[in-house]
Amino acid sequence: MREEIRTFIDGWKDSPQQIRDSFVRLKDHLAAKDSLVYTFKARPGVSYSLRVKHMLQQSRELFVIMDVIDDDPDSRWLSVCFYPDMITDPEERGNIIPLGLLGEDGYCFDYNEWDEEFLRYLEIRLDEAHENASNESA
Repeated sequence: MREEIRTFIDGWKDSPQQIRDSFVRLKDHLAAKDSLVYTFKARPGVSYSLRVKHMLQQSRELFVIMDVIDDDPDSRWLSVCFYPDMITDPEERGNIIPLGLLGEDGYCFDYNEWDEEFLRYLEIRLDEAHENASNESA
């Protein structure tokens, strides 16, 4: 699976908005954490989804999904989604997507250009979700 992600990233010509670099940064932030299982689902022309689960999670299939939206390969953007009860959003940057995360409500952040402060904000959400997923029980 990691080879599939690497092939996708290597074949992705980044745009001036640096979405590729942003995706890699968020992916690498997760990769520094322990006990994670990754799934990658490629749907060219629609999205490329990196789904991440903590090995201790029992009641859910993931704690974050990072979608590269591929409706226009020259202007891809990211949708980073969590379960609403796994994160906070003190700056109210995300949006509830009813039934948008594997049949449950999702809380998603749309990201469409390099923004250092927003990337750090998303990394904090990833940290929260990872911590909550590691404490999840059935």
